[in-house]
Amino acid sequence: MVHHHLVGVADAADGWSVGRWLEAANALIEDGRPYVVVGGTGLYFKALTKGLAVMPTLPQAIRAQVHTEYDALGEAAFRERLAQVDPVAEARIMPRDRQRLSRAWEVYAGTGRRLSDWQSDNAGALPEGSWRGLVLEPPRDGLYARCDVRFEAIMAAGALDEVAALTARGLSPTLPAMKAVGYRELTAHLKGEMSREAAIAAAQMETRRYAKRQTTWARGQMADWARITALDPKDQLAALNLWIG
Repeated sequence: MVHHHLVGVADAADGWSVGRWLEAANALIEDGRPYVVVGGTGLYFKALTKGLAVMPTLPQAIRAQVHTEYDALGEAAFRERLAQVDPVAEARIMPRDRQRLSRAWEVYAGTGRRLSDWQSDNAGALPEGSWRGLVLEPPRDGLYARCDVRFEAIMAAGALDEVAALTARGLSPTLPAMKAVGYRELTAHLKGEMSREAAIAAAQMETRRYAKRQTTWARGQMADWARITALDPKDQLAALNLWIG
């Protein structure tokens, strides 16, 4: 039997950061047993293999002020202002990523030091030579078809009820759980703003977009990792066994 760790360990109201996950993951890995770390968020892998800066704790008042400024300026002007003080951080942040744009400015406003400078002080990385990286990168058309089927399976498993229960809790929209792929579309359906079919189609499109972003990240940040490009699970397993040796 394969044991799984760090699955279902946090409530939706408890927003884990990358740093908190890194601490929990390293605590497990340090026991000396071999682990397979899987997932889809490239930043988590980067933190585990390259390290993560210890970021400062900022007053809530600064966060509130920055969010007010973002609303007043809009993304383009806010991004331009950030680029003037921290062009490295601004260049790394994808379009429409309000959370990370705001965070970058919060750090500068609260500490007087650029986010990119804080991030250069990395810690917590796995020792060199203690790990190997592998990217699963099947053909895009096949991957997108799998994304569509996966969301249909999620719906069949009760996703709509889960979203309804989560919405009823009145949690902050800034929490990671409230930004999960498909949550916004299913919430819109529950509010009567779109049909079930339209919500599913929109959520499937967002899933495909997320998969594309994952692929882009992997090609840029994990260019030296080994690849499995097969789509069929049996072929993937065969390639995995060859890679393991």
